[in-house]
Amino acid sequence: MRNLHRISIALICILLAYAHPAQAQLSLTSTAFARGSAIPTDYACTGDDRSPALSWSNAPDATKAFVLIVEDPDAPGGTFIHWVAYNIAAQITSLPTGVPQTTEIAGGGKNGVNGFDHIGYNGPCPPPGKMHHYHFRLFALDSRLTPGDNARADAVESAMKGHVIATAELIGTFER
Repeated sequence: MRNLHRISIALICILLAYAHPAQAQLSLTSTAFARGSAIPTDYACTGDDRSPALSWSNAPDATKAFVLIVEDPDAPGGTFIHWVAYNIAAQITSLPTGVPQTTEIAGGGKNGVNGFDHIGYNGPCPPPGKMHHYHFRLFALDSRLTPGDNARADAVESAMKGHVIATAELIGTFER
């Protein structure tokens, strides 16, 4: 019986040595709109056309950079890209309202070229009559990327293959 007790203790010690605490899932939120709700006009072409404030949490410890891609899969010509931001520094956990449409993002990161052929964010601007869904997709990466200057979504997505360690998504809607 004594040996059985020792074996049980040894097994428990081995299990504890290899157990890893569960890490919460990466999450993405906005103070501008709730998940699944309408994106306010301020963030669309019919308003100020500025980027909404975004924040995220629970990134894996191995995160070296973030990528943010905003797309409209309901666009008449196929998925339309509204924002590409990459190499956002790992210590950054939010982007403010109205990120400037410049190549560099304050605090570390780069804006790429969107579907309007502009640097940075351009908001929802669908044709009248149908509700569109806007997917704000955040990727935590285990390395920084080198997709080249003024990168488009396809170049960023290609460069991040094999480096994504967590993802989060926030979907908002817009209709004119």
